[in-house]
Amino acid sequence: MKKRRIKIGAARIIALGFLGIILIGALLLMLPIAARDGRATPFRDCLFTSSSATCVTGLSVYDTFSHWTLFGQLIILTLIQIGGLGFVSIFTMVSIVIGRNIGLGERKLIMESTAAFGVGGIVGLVKRIVIRTMAVELCGAVLLAIKFCRELGFLKGVYYAVFHSISAFCNAGFDLMGRFLPGSSLSYFRTDVYVNTIIMLLILIGGLGFLVWDDIINKKWHFSQYQFHSKIVLVSTGVLIIVPAILFFVFEYNNAFAGETTGNKILMSLFSAVTPRTAGFATYDLANMSDSGSLLTVMLMIIGGNSGSTAGGMKVTTLAVLILALLSAAENKKDTVAFKKKIDTETIHNASAVFVVYTGIVLLFTMILCAIEPFGLKQVLFETASAIGTVGLSLGITSQLSTASKYIISFLMFAGRLGGLTVVIALRSQSKPSLVSRPVGKVLIG
Repeated sequence: MKKRRIKIGAARIIALGFLGIILIGALLLMLPIAARDGRATPFRDCLFTSSSATCVTGLSVYDTFSHWTLFGQLIILTLIQIGGLGFVSIFTMVSIVIGRNIGLGERKLIMESTAAFGVGGIVGLVKRIVIRTMAVELCGAVLLAIKFCRELGFLKGVYYAVFHSISAFCNAGFDLMGRFLPGSSLSYFRTDVYVNTIIMLLILIGGLGFLVWDDIINKKWHFSQYQFHSKIVLVSTGVLIIVPAILFFVFEYNNAFAGETTGNKILMSLFSAVTPRTAGFATYDLANMSDSGSLLTVMLMIIGGNSGSTAGGMKVTTLAVLILALLSAAENKKDTVAFKKKIDTETIHNASAVFVVYTGIVLLFTMILCAIEPFGLKQVLFETASAIGTVGLSLGITSQLSTASKYIISFLMFAGRLGGLTVVIALRSQSKPSLVSRPVGKVLIG
């Protein structure tokens, strides 16, 4: 009698890998040496923090500086780095170092993890990803150290620079600025153009995606030679910075930005447009934000960064494809076209599925959390969108959530890091495609 082999798809392997890392991180954070008071932190809070770090979110029950020791902070930083690169990329680099052969199945897994278009040259891609990640994070750390060393001294300044460079590049949103004021994020540097600019650049570079890097590095300023994917990403990213920045400037001029100079308001508007797309840093108290600004932030959090990057969310390309398909439908065109190329039907279907999954998750769990928690719709919606978008911004309710809500938010961060479509694929049974061609049914739309 032959034993039936159990096949585990790439999506499930990625999901189980992230889950394993989260659990290991939670157990390490439970150790008494991880907390400043020398006592074991409750498992639910350690799981929440580990989920947030591994899923590069930034939501936190405790202020990172005030609660965690250097050991605990380094555990969080390690989880952020693993989560940003992806455990598959880390595993691949270890295999390369020890001289282990990487088979076709593993190459397919790497392709899924990095959102590459094929297995050809995939190992070389991982090498470039890791090397360039370390190079960008090192440059960011050196630049931040110039400022932080003046404020904190050499050793602390270097440590803070490294921590925030990795956190920003990986779009994690964890910070150590609780040294100045617990829970203040980057408010201490809200008017510092130098620090704001470096943090924003790190966020944007990390959120562009590894495949886009290749085009920019190899083809420099020759935009016409870029891959179709890269063109969509870069144009969409530019629009999602400029338009929201203008809107934040208008919405918050006499609200959250009240009392600031015009120059500071422009800087804070730009930062407000960049950070919700999964970074999670803040330069002012978000509780003072207008309802319009809060809703705009929620929208940006759900959109997120780009596929194959350190960012989460439903992705910029998803939104771009849906808008292009909408414009084609409005003009009664058969094909969806951009940059003189047609977008295939499967891509549009996948974009629609991702949009429905993210929208459905946000609405469903917002309703559930509203039923559990005493907070208003605005606060709960903000928290839910922040979790599923792996952002880390909050209106100040994270530490007050009940145990059940903390587990729910942990699941949302986990689902958001994997991606809505990946979660669906990982959970569904692997069924064979139907060979039967069904008759067409007509449905009225709109």
